[in-house]
Amino acid sequence: MKLASIACAAALLLTACTTTPPELEPIPGSITYGGQPRTKLTKAPVGSIVPHQFFTQQGGLARETYVIQPDRSLKLVRRYIDYDFITRRD
Repeated sequence: MKLASIACAAALLLTACTTTPPELEPIPGSITYGGQPRTKLTKAPVGSIVPHQFFTQQGGLARETYVIQPDRSLKLVRRYIDYDFITRRD
């Protein structure tokens, strides 16, 4: 009985660790805001990374990363918004 309790607790902890993060939602200025673009990226290989940057409505510099999916759609995988982009030195 004690072993079964430990096994159940371990299984519960493992399922909590394997949850996927929520998907990023496009914001105004994103390539996929309002749906996928009309043109398909036919020459780029599947899995290619597409960088995109723009200014947000709040004045920050948004840097996004997209990945080309097998159906040639774009999936937003990363976004970083920098509100201090003028004084920042990379």
